[in-house]
Amino acid sequence: MSEEAFNMSLRKFLKTVGVTSQREIEEAVRAASGTPAGKVKAKVVLTIGDLGLTHEVTGDIEMPGEN
Repeated sequence: MSEEAFNMSLRKFLKTVGVTSQREIEEAVRAASGTPAGKVKAKVVLTIGDLGLTHEVTGDIEMPGEN
């Protein structure tokens, strides 16, 4: 596989991860009763077993709260 094909495949995967993750978070926020104002902690764990890779990303997401 060429470097270009690898990069395209990787970008496609990451785009799918980003789009589907955003959709899931938005649905969870809409479904939650009494969504907290302020920030909530989030964590994503990426694993690629064939490469022995485990990568964790943590951060805060600002919640819309009640208007």
